[in-house]
Amino acid sequence: MGNADLRQLAVIEPIAYEELSGSIVAVDAHNWLYRYLTTTVKFTRTDAYTTDDGFEVANLIGIVQGLPKFFEHDVTPVFVFDGGVTELKADEVDARREQREQYETQLEAAREDDAADAAEIATLESRTQRLTETIQRTTRELLELLDVPIVEAPAEGEAQAAYMTRVGDADYAGSEDYDTLLLGAPYTLRGLTSKGDPECMDFEATLAEHELTWEGLVDAAILMGTDFNDGLDGVGPKTAVKLIREYGDLHAALEARGERIEGADRIRSLFLDPPVTDEYEIDTTIEPDVGAARRYVTETWEVPADEVERGFERIESSFVQTGLDRWS
Repeated sequence: MGNADLRQLAVIEPIAYEELSGSIVAVDAHNWLYRYLTTTVKFTRTDAYTTDDGFEVANLIGIVQGLPKFFEHDVTPVFVFDGGVTELKADEVDARREQREQYETQLEAAREDDAADAAEIATLESRTQRLTETIQRTTRELLELLDVPIVEAPAEGEAQAAYMTRVGDADYAGSEDYDTLLLGAPYTLRGLTSKGDPECMDFEATLAEHELTWEGLVDAAILMGTDFNDGLDGVGPKTAVKLIREYGDLHAALEARGERIEGADRIRSLFLDPPVTDEYEIDTTIEPDVGAARRYVTETWEVPADEVERGFERIESSFVQTGLDRWS
């Protein structure tokens, strides 16, 4: 999920990695992985992440490049993986699939065109990436070798991450999407895949800024439109907040406008009471087997050593140089 219009409502402030020392971050794994996957594909030569058998394992390069940032700043990442797709999200999934198929057609044509620009091809390659069964499996296997905690969500990974943050099992949710705000995550870190420091989205500060309850914020988002529904014509963030503050809730606002949103109550529940689980354990005593992880990436999956060696070196040195006593 990820309604970008929510950024206009969210209270977001930059936060230095130094302030995150000792924290646990429940990372929306698919969201984090997809960011690295597309970046790796766009800026790395194809033969570096494609095996002789044709399997794409760009995810392995992304993981090795992305994890050191957590370890170097004494942050424990907990990767939360999606479970099943909710019925209401099926249309969005279909739309994304259709868009990817269009990009795949464009990519095939570009590869056959001698005059095609290399940058254009790289961009199309990144847009056609999908989390294949191989990518899903190898991601989990590499994280296990590096002793990084994994949680399997019953449905949306970001809903599970938000829940873990609400109940105090994690200090932050980690996602590029804004819907963790609607899911009640007290704090969400964005920009975890960027080069600089991340930014922190504050749930309670956002509610106070707009004088809304959690339910009111969700109602405003539904009026604007979410991944589960189209919004009302002409209703953006400011108008949506105004309608909820004026009429009190979603149903009253819709009635006043003489409009309706199909499945509104079900959509509300997906944000306020999504499927989550308490059946997980988080062990912050991380002891990565870097040697086994290196062999897994470079020998089992044929990734050139020079593509990942710097990342593995950073992982090894982080457990020495940052004094991570609680991880030793």
